[in-house]
Amino acid sequence: MLTMGLIFARLGAAALAGAVIGLERVFHRRPAGLRTSMFVCFGAALFTVLSGEVARQFGDASGTRIVSNLIPGIGFLGAGAIIRERGGVTGLTTAATIFVLAAIGMALGAGLYLIGVFSGVLALFGLIVLAWLEDALHLRSRMVVFRVTADSAQPAVQKAHEALAHVRAASQRFQVSQEHGQSVIEFDAEVNRFQEKEISSLLAALPVQFVATPLEDSRE
Repeated sequence: MLTMGLIFARLGAAALAGAVIGLERVFHRRPAGLRTSMFVCFGAALFTVLSGEVARQFGDASGTRIVSNLIPGIGFLGAGAIIRERGGVTGLTTAATIFVLAAIGMALGAGLYLIGVFSGVLALFGLIVLAWLEDALHLRSRMVVFRVTADSAQPAVQKAHEALAHVRAASQRFQVSQEHGQSVIEFDAEVNRFQEKEISSLLAALPVQFVATPLEDSRE
């Protein structure tokens, strides 16, 4: 049987690990922030501790019965962080982080401190260092709205389709309207910085006015 001091140490370590990773999510303004991340990690650790203690108290040979039900529950919680909008999907990184947080909490709840800490460091490496690398190399994609204003719609529409084909990006929404006697072409595309620059450069070859507006920082 675990002592109260050891139980509190495991739960405290899990709560701290969750809070540290949650800070990164808060910094990037993602759905699973400080409290959510802490609760996921702490809750997984608590269920892991309870699984062993309850089994020991009632003489159950299986000490992993409660723990085995954690995975479906965490999967349900992670699915809630995934949002589908404008033909794209956001929140996949947040959902994956929730899944990893639960695993870290289970490790710390089981007293596997080295595994838990090492996993936490790897998670932070993925969230911070790899994200920085993606930004440095302009690899991360984001949804951008391109709005083109021209005297004639046909050349602008043709050039927009050519630009999308050139960067191999699919338009999520493409519409043409009239405003104050001019044609307005608006389309969305999930592109990285290089692709956005290429599309803007190709559109600049026409006598048009255009604005590129990112809908969000990245699809995480």
